[in-house]
Amino acid sequence: MTTTTLAVLVPLLPFLGAAVGLLLGRTAPGFVRPLAVLPTLTAFALAVLVAVRQGGDRPVNAATELTPTGSIPIELALHIDGFAALVAVLVGLVATCVQIYSTGYLRDDPRYPSYAALVSLFTSAMLLVVYSGDLMVLLVGWEIMGICSYFLVGHYWETPEARAASLKAFLVTKLGDVPFLIGLFALAADAGSFRITRILSTVADGGLDHPTLVALLLLSGVAGKSAQFPLHTWLPDAMAGPTPVSALIHAATMVAAGVYFVARLLPVFAASSAALVVLAVMAAVTMAGSALAALAQDDIKRVLAYSTIGQLGYMTGALAVGDRGAAVFHLLSHGAFKALLFLAAGVIIHAAGTNSLAAMSRMSNLRARVPDAYWTMTIALLALAAIPPFSGFFSKESVLGAAEHAATGHAEPIPGAAGWTVLVAGLLTALLTAAYATRLWLLAFCGKGAEAPDHGRQPRTMTLVLWVLAVPSLAFGALAYGTLPDWFDGDDLAPTLTTSVLGTGAALAGGLLTYTAWRYTSAMAVRVPLGAVAAHPEGDAATVEAEAIASHAPAYGGTASAPDPADPARLLLGPLHRHAAVGFHLDAVYSALFVRPVQAGASLVRFLDREVVDTYVHGAGALPRLLGAAVRRAQTGNVQTYVSALLAGTVVLVVAVLVVATGA
Repeated sequence: MTTTTLAVLVPLLPFLGAAVGLLLGRTAPGFVRPLAVLPTLTAFALAVLVAVRQGGDRPVNAATELTPTGSIPIELALHIDGFAALVAVLVGLVATCVQIYSTGYLRDDPRYPSYAALVSLFTSAMLLVVYSGDLMVLLVGWEIMGICSYFLVGHYWETPEARAASLKAFLVTKLGDVPFLIGLFALAADAGSFRITRILSTVADGGLDHPTLVALLLLSGVAGKSAQFPLHTWLPDAMAGPTPVSALIHAATMVAAGVYFVARLLPVFAASSAALVVLAVMAAVTMAGSALAALAQDDIKRVLAYSTIGQLGYMTGALAVGDRGAAVFHLLSHGAFKALLFLAAGVIIHAAGTNSLAAMSRMSNLRARVPDAYWTMTIALLALAAIPPFSGFFSKESVLGAAEHAATGHAEPIPGAAGWTVLVAGLLTALLTAAYATRLWLLAFCGKGAEAPDHGRQPRTMTLVLWVLAVPSLAFGALAYGTLPDWFDGDDLAPTLTTSVLGTGAALAGGLLTYTAWRYTSAMAVRVPLGAVAAHPEGDAATVEAEAIASHAPAYGGTASAPDPADPARLLLGPLHRHAAVGFHLDAVYSALFVRPVQAGASLVRFLDREVVDTYVHGAGALPRLLGAAVRRAQTGNVQTYVSALLAGTVVLVVAVLVVATGA
């Protein structure tokens, strides 16, 4: 087969698996799991083959016109360069691991067939975005992911948290998609085509008429999809979905799409210095703010959610300083260790019976219950904290190195302000990232108190996937940073001495500071037992998580929201803790500025519709009824009455005529 044919099959196979899985889900349930795993696994293998054939050489381009439009044509086009080929491999790997993990995690879930089909469709849509060479076709995959996320985040629709989270994710991302769509049309109007290659050629020739406006419109959609400030608030709430869905969304799909889009069209954004500064500020606020919020979270999945927002901030920061190689390098590295973090968290939640770190800190021996999750999550947290030689060190330092080059004026024409903004925020975030990673590890695995409940060994499909993802989390950065420049236009991804020392020093300082604070608070705290550990009812991991979402503390007699006196975050953040724990009240601000006015407007419209419009409508119907009733009463059937009325009417008419004539 040609490379083009193989590339077409990569997104097509998961789509066909989703369609067939939906059709056979009820009639032949035995085929559901093979249809979930095999098409995705095959697509992953084909993506690897496409990447090997592409090899970082000239891009693979192919196109056929879908339909004549009379103006700008829409084409089914492929554009596969080095980083597109590698991102497709990441998507295939994570999606395959999630599908395999889900066969054990949701083994008793009656809605597993629809879940598996939606995950396959989600994967297909992301692969379409990655390989697409036409912006309209890319937009199709972009919107399908939004729809799939709505259903997958709301998988546990019985709980109000899941219903609210799915609706919030859908609405916030659609809010960003409106200006995004306008930006796509404006970009195509300037370039005369939706083809990415032609758009980039137009940018290179200086053919964009309004580069700043187009870039800012596109950034609105990117901020919504990739959960960047100020449209990031949907992502922590999306943790109400199943843990494998969280891993897929955070590691390889949905949020990665926005970063990938900017990387693909980076020359469009680089044509406007103002757009790069806006992108740098957005990345800096996202990085630092989400890291502070992660340090204050009690729910283990919300810690990881805010962590994802912060790491996406690193990627957009690299793009703001004009280095798409560093951005995609961190995207690939982050995809491996973040998928591992979420899937390991799913095992821990099942073992502990709760999402709450405060509750886990009151359990002893939890690490012995889940040795696979303990060791693999330790590896992933070290990668997240960018401790050498783990993968996160190399990719994060490549971002800081790119920011340093821009800040010192070695990355013309990137504004120096963008470089300094990303560099300072990146170093601060490195310290905070290590702090919340250390806190998570200490509270989850170094608890003191009652014995952790024993739910038996997790399915082998779940633990095997953890070790598969642990390999790239441990070794990807060291193996890749010397070879990836060949795939990324020759960009130098090696860490610089300055950023390596500063970044690693900040990470070590954050971890050591958190450990010291934990030792101090543990020694000073008077622990109040929350009650004996209650053995969780037998059930699969998904059942445990659904109950954890609903009650937040199924493992204890108390509530998971009861603060842990040994939590180092309260000492580290001080009075800032309560604000960081609620995401700095952004949801409350949005509620006051947007939600309540919209609800008030809706109430006013409802009142006018019911009390004013309906009154006229009902009156228009009531008047003929009253007239009809009066006429019916006059129809007595008595001839003498009719003749009398006729004579009376004649007399009245005659009198009226005489009066009018006399007056004239």
